[in-house]
Amino acid sequence: MISKISKIVLALTLVGSSVFAQSIADAKKAIDAEQYQKAKSMLKNLTVTQPTKDENFFYLGWVYILQEYPDSAKTNFQKGIAVNPKSALNYAGLGAAAFLDKDKATAITNFNQAVALAGKDSKPYLYVGKAYLLNNVDGKVPAADANAAIAVLTKGKIVNAKDAEILVALGDALRTQTKNTEALGNYQSALDLDPKLAHAKVATGVIWKYANNFESSETEFKAALAIDPNYGPAYREWAETDVRWAFADPKMASAKIKEATEQYKKYLSLTDLSLESRLRYADFLLLSGDFKTLQTEAAALSSAANSNLKIYRYLAYSAYENKDYPAGLTAMNTWITKADPKRVIPRDYVYLGRLQIASKQDSLGVASLRKAIAIDTTQVDVYPEIAKALYGQKKYAEAGDAYHVYTQKGRNVKLLDHFYEGVSYYFSYNEKSPDAEATIAKADSAFSYVTQKAPTDPNAYLFRARVNELKDKDRNNIVGYSKPFYEKYIETTTAKGGTPTDKVKKELAEAYVYIATFAEFKEKDMAKATENYTKARDNDPTNKQVVAFFSRKGGASSRGK
Repeated sequence: MISKISKIVLALTLVGSSVFAQSIADAKKAIDAEQYQKAKSMLKNLTVTQPTKDENFFYLGWVYILQEYPDSAKTNFQKGIAVNPKSALNYAGLGAAAFLDKDKATAITNFNQAVALAGKDSKPYLYVGKAYLLNNVDGKVPAADANAAIAVLTKGKIVNAKDAEILVALGDALRTQTKNTEALGNYQSALDLDPKLAHAKVATGVIWKYANNFESSETEFKAALAIDPNYGPAYREWAETDVRWAFADPKMASAKIKEATEQYKKYLSLTDLSLESRLRYADFLLLSGDFKTLQTEAAALSSAANSNLKIYRYLAYSAYENKDYPAGLTAMNTWITKADPKRVIPRDYVYLGRLQIASKQDSLGVASLRKAIAIDTTQVDVYPEIAKALYGQKKYAEAGDAYHVYTQKGRNVKLLDHFYEGVSYYFSYNEKSPDAEATIAKADSAFSYVTQKAPTDPNAYLFRARVNELKDKDRNNIVGYSKPFYEKYIETTTAKGGTPTDKVKKELAEAYVYIATFAEFKEKDMAKATENYTKARDNDPTNKQVVAFFSRKGGASSRGK
C-alpha cells in the first residue's frame, strides 16, 4: 500500500515538474514574442503555485525590465533572492534594474555577484549581457556598454558553447557596433544548434536593413515567419525596414509606408494589445514620421485608465510637428515634471526647447536645448536651432559661436550654416570691443570657406567685402581690403544675367561705390572714380555716397567755371 502511494506521489511530482518546465518555456516564448501581458499573467500565476522557485520571480521581473518599470522589476528580483539567496539570475536582474536607473556602480556590483554565483549555468551570463544592451537607441548602444556585453557573453559561451540564446545575444551585441560579419557568424551558429530560432532570422534581417539591403531583409523576415507564422517581432522589424526603405528610395516611399502600416497591424494583432504594445506602435509612428496619427493615438492613450506617463512624450513630439505648440508645451511640461527624472532623455529637452522657442519663450528654449547637449554631447545637430534663436534675440556673437560649433562638429553641415556663422559674427562686430579684430577674423574665415566651396555664389563675396571694409576705418588712408571681394561680387552677379532685383541693384551700387571711393582717395584717379560712381548711380540713384559725389563734382565744376 505504501509502495503504491509512493508511486502516485512520485508520478504527481513528475507531472508537476513537467507542467512547471512547460510553463516557464511558454512564458519565455511569450516574452520573446513581445506578448508581455500574457507572459506576466503566466509568471504571476507561477509565483503563487511555485513560490519556492526563484526563476519565476526573475522572469516576471525581466518582463518589467523590458517594459521599463525598474521598481516593479526590482521588487520581484528581491523576492527571488529571498527564496534563494544564491540566485544568480535574480542578481543579474537587480543589476539590470540599477542599469536602467543609470546607477552603473550598483549594476556592476550585482552583475559581478551574478557571475560569481553562476557556476556552470550560462543563463546569468546571458541576462547580464542583455542588461548591458538595454541602453539601445535606434539600434545603437554606447561602445563601453556593448563591449561589456560582448565580454560577459563570450564568457557565457565558454561556460556553455551550446547555449543558442547566448550566441543570439552575442550577435545582437556585435550588431550594435556594426560588427556585422561577426554578428552573422553567431546568428548562424545559433541556428545550427536550434533551426527554429526565429529571433536569429529576424536579427539577421535587421543587419541587412542597416546595410540598406532591403530585399535580403525581407527574405530573412519571411524565413522567421516560416518557422513561426505568429512571431510578431518579425512583422515589427519588417514594418520598420519598410519605413527605412521608404526614406532611402523616394520612388518606393508611398508603397513602402503603406506596407509598413499593414505589417505593424499584423504585429499588433499578434501581441496582447496591451498598453505597452500600443506604446510600441507609438514608437513606430514616431519612426515613420506619421505625426498626425501619433497625436491621435497618444491622445486616446492618455485618456485610458492606468495610462503611462510616457504618452505625454508622444503627445508633445507630435503636437510640435503638427504645429500645435500650446498642446505640445503642456504635454512636455507634464512629462518632464511628473516622470521619474531617470526616464527623461536628451531628446525630451530638445523638443521642450523647440516648443518654448515656437511659443516665443526663446531664452527658456535656448536653455533647454543647451541642457540636451549637456546631457548628451552627441546632440550637436541642435546647435543651428540655438543659433537661430540667439540671432533672433540679437545675441549675434553667441549665435556665431553656436554656428561655429555646429560647422566643426555637425553631422549634416551645409554651406548655409557656414554663411550664417559669418553673418552672425559680422553683425556682432563692435569696433570698441577688445575682440573686434578676432570677430572680423572669424567672420572672414566663415565667408572664405563659402567662397572656396561655391565660387560662383555672389552673397559670400558681398559679406566678405563688408567684413573687410571694417578694417578700412579712414577713407583718406584706405587700404582696399574689400576691393577684390566687391569686384568678385560684381563679376559673379553680372555673370548670372537677367534683370537684377531692387535689392541686388542696391548691393551692386554698394560695390561700385567702394571701388569708386578707392579710386578717388587711394589711386587719385578721378576718371575711374567717376566711372564707378556712374555705375553705382545707374543701379541706385538714391545711394547717399553717389548723391554726395555728384554734388561735390557739380560744385567743383561750377567753381572751375
